[in-house]
Parts: sequence; C-alpha cells; structure tokens
Amino acid sequence: MKLIRHLLDKVRPNFETERKLHLLRPLFHAIDNFLLSPATATAAAPFIRDPLDVKRFMSAVILALMPSVLASLYFFGLRVIAMIAVSYAVGGTIEVLIAIARKEEINEGFLVTGLIFPLVLPPSLPMWMVAVGIAFGVIVGKELFGGTGRNLFNPALVGRCFLAIGYPVAMSSQWIKPGAGLVGRLTQYVTSSNVDAVSKATPLVSAKQGTYAPVIHLLLGNVSGSVGETSALAVLAGGIFLLAAKVANWRAVAGTVGTFLVLGVILHQLHPGRFGPVGWHLLAGGLLFGAFFMATDPITSPLTNSGKWLYGGLIGTATLLIRNLTGYVEGIMFAILLGNIVAPLLDEAAVRFRLGRLRGER
Repeated sequence: MKLIRHLLDKVRPNFETERKLHLLRPLFHAIDNFLLSPATATAAAPFIRDPLDVKRFMSAVILALMPSVLASLYFFGLRVIAMIAVSYAVGGTIEVLIAIARKEEINEGFLVTGLIFPLVLPPSLPMWMVAVGIAFGVIVGKELFGGTGRNLFNPALVGRCFLAIGYPVAMSSQWIKPGAGLVGRLTQYVTSSNVDAVSKATPLVSAKQGTYAPVIHLLLGNVSGSVGETSALAVLAGGIFLLAAKVANWRAVAGTVGTFLVLGVILHQLHPGRFGPVGWHLLAGGLLFGAFFMATDPITSPLTNSGKWLYGGLIGTATLLIRNLTGYVEGIMFAILLGNIVAPLLDEAAVRFRLGRLRGER
C-alpha cells in the first residue's frame, strides 16, 4: 500500500498542473479513492468523519450482492459475467466522460448501480440491450438530475423500466432454465438460441395461470427469472448483512415486506381466487431483492424515519396490487419508482406532522 501511495503521490502534480492531463483529473482521483482512503482533509472546522462514507457504503452493498451473483452464476452460467462486464464498461465510460466534461470528481457509487442493473435483467437478454439499458439509466436516471446525490429515481430501475416498455418481448418471452447438479451451468455460456435451455414462464407467470412452483425451489433459486432475483435464500443472506452492518435502513424493508404480508393475508382471505398465497408471493419474483437493495437506496428514499415507514408501506401495497390486479406479473419495479416520486412529499409530511406535535397543534 505504501508503494501505491508513493506512486500516486508522485504523479498527482501532473494531473493538477499540466493542461493535457487536467481533463483526466477526475479519473485519477477516482482511482486514488478506490484503491486507498482519500488523502485530502477538510480545510476548516468542524473536522468530522462519518464512518459510513461512499466507499464503505459501496463496498458493503457489493459484498451483500455476492451471494446473489454466485447463485446466478450457478443457475444461469458464464453469460452473467459478460452482462456484468457490459454494464460496467458502458455505464462506467459514460460516468467518466460526463465527469470529465463537468470537471467533477467521479463518484464510486456507480460500482453498485453497475452490478445491480444486470441482476434485475433476464439472463437471455441480448448484450446490446444491456448496454442501452444501463446507458439510459445512467444518463436519464441520474446525470440529467445533476449526478450522484441529486437523482430522484434509482438509475438501475430507470434503465430496466425503459427496457421493459421499449422491448417487452425480449424482457418477458424467453427465460433460461436454471442449472442443476454439482456445477449447475458454471461451465456453460447459455443463450436464448439454445432451445434446450429456454423456459417460457417464470413462477409469477405460471401463478397467473393457477400453477405455483414449490416453495423450496423459490427459496433455493431453482426457477427461471431475472439474473439475481431467483434465489430468495441468497437475497436474504445479503439483505440481512446490509441490515446488520446498518448500511440499509430496516424501516424501509420492514414497511415494504410487512405491508405486503399483512395486506396480502387479508386480501387472500377475502378473495383467494384473485390474490395468491402471500408467503409464496413473498419469495417469488424480485420483491425481496427490491426491498433490500433498491428500496433502501439512501438517495432516492425518504430521509425521515416516519417517511421510510410510509415509503415502505406504499411500495408493499403497490407491488401487491400490481401483481394481482393488472396484466403485469411483477410490480416491485413500478412500485419503487412510484415511491421515489413521492419520497420528498413523505419527508415533508413527516416533518410537518412532527413540528405540529411539538407546537401542540396536534
């Protein structure tokens, strides 16, 4: 580490003073901050360091995603690595170019977005669609709002929503059958052209027709679906780690899952033909993945604790209703985007209510 620090400090003046290299200054600082702790210090008091800085937050989320990534490699094969590589290459290049154009620092937060995005896509999706989706998510979902920390919507969900609306057939018609046995599909590069590996239905699609996959398959991930969402056990392992590390706020997760469960039980009792078993629906699709890894995004979710409860309740309710009352088989994507829209309003309502109680108005 001392050698790396010495080399970086030696070339640092070149990026600060030379005109030809000055445009690449954001890229140099991004590499410096990624490899080592920032050497800069605040110019004036207060000298406060938050132990949960961007790098630590990013590292914790990536570590929490590893169970889902490893499970996806086992079930869907080496093509998952190619999808992740395309997501990072295209999205990362866009982030670097925009940062250079704006003469701003490159934020490491994209390392999380670049990994989450391919995990919410079908494993058979063409690579050019992966590239188009991440480009749209980064540019429209984040950079048009001013970059990291200013975006209203989760960029990964913006990219997926664009693909779902623009290319509905590719996003919903062909799915890769999960591998089985000792090595699964770890040694295979499977595409939709391999007929033996194609499945036309996910558990949520089959549920619309009254057929429910075994719960044990949903728990382990031995079902067709999006890359990183099929194994509920892997998602739970990463999600619990995020909560234990206090990286994700438990209120948003509890509000989402709790509302989904309570309302689902009530509606299933009232209309079992329309609303399926709530425990099964909890494990199927991307509900848990969305609740742990996207609803807890600190930038696009409310800041107040009361707002997080309301936010989670809205997401859980919307997901349940979209799944069971519309033509869409999955609702978590639209539910979280809806929550992103109203997050500032929920914070404002929570603050006003709190101030009103303090003033004795309520």
